[in-house]
Amino acid sequence: MKAIQKNKTSANPSPKRLPTVATLIVLAMLLALVVSVSAGMGYVRVPISDVVHIIVSRLMGGADAVAGMDPLFPTVILDVRLPRILAAALVGGGLAVSGAVFQGILLNPLADPYTLGVSAGAAFGASLAILLNISFMGAWSVSLFAFLGALGTLAVVIYLSSSAGGLSSNNLILSGIIVAAILAAGISFLKYMADEQVAVIIFWLMGSFAFQTWGNVLLLALFISLGFAVFIFFARDLNLMSMGDRTAATLGVETRRTMLILLVAASLLAAVCVAVSGIIGFVGLLIPHMMRALTGPDNRRLIPVSLLAGAVLLVAADTLTRAVLPAEVPIGILTALIGGPFFCYIFRKQRMGL
Repeated sequence: MKAIQKNKTSANPSPKRLPTVATLIVLAMLLALVVSVSAGMGYVRVPISDVVHIIVSRLMGGADAVAGMDPLFPTVILDVRLPRILAAALVGGGLAVSGAVFQGILLNPLADPYTLGVSAGAAFGASLAILLNISFMGAWSVSLFAFLGALGTLAVVIYLSSSAGGLSSNNLILSGIIVAAILAAGISFLKYMADEQVAVIIFWLMGSFAFQTWGNVLLLALFISLGFAVFIFFARDLNLMSMGDRTAATLGVETRRTMLILLVAASLLAAVCVAVSGIIGFVGLLIPHMMRALTGPDNRRLIPVSLLAGAVLLVAADTLTRAVLPAEVPIGILTALIGGPFFCYIFRKQRMGL
């Protein structure tokens, strides 16, 4: 009975939480500021006023705003930095939203987009493409194989965890751990066989936003928009599922169908992000935790707030490694170094009941 009351509290956040609209406005403004500042930072310094003029002139289709400006600035901003920055924002938002949905589906605060082995599958597919020097799709070849590897892993995990009683969170987590362990061994074998190409594989596995294009940005925007729409549509059902399958079914939720739809959508979204950027951990784990303190666990509020917060975090982290540190550090290493200790602190604090 206490568990049901606790879950009801989760589905109906306390009114003392910050208003969601205000939180979204603050995060949106912060994201715009971080993007503008980041676009001006680098080897070629661009004043933030010029960055804003360049972006506005491109959006409005006019060239008057950039008249009298250094002709190098628009090229640096629009062709080099902005695709990378927007890709980082979209990947951060996508991973954060996927993490929030995975935690809601699996009822596990330690769940994230990689819990079911999605990242391991993507890493195996990308490593295979690099080892075999597959390039029939040019620069998209590695990303395509990473995406296919993630999808194949998801299919195997769902097959292993399915039973007559339907999907269960415990079976999904256990199946994901088993498949991820097998794939980790396969990745180690591919790195052993790679010889001179092992450095390329390792660099991809560490995650990076270097060499992003507007094509990647449009691809990410499309998948994240579709995934976000699905998550918002099923957000109420996800809240009810936190009360337990029997209670949710009583309230009209088709738990098996809803779980499968959300599981596939969250995994597909994470797979696209990983295929574009490589392995970037802890974003989908930390952001939902941090945002619940502001909005509560209601997924109708948590999902949009996590989208913006994840974008802010990853743009800031990428700016730090690209323009602040003396040498560029792979973004996956930086997020792990920052996110690991921070998550340990949060986990310990929760365990102690502080």
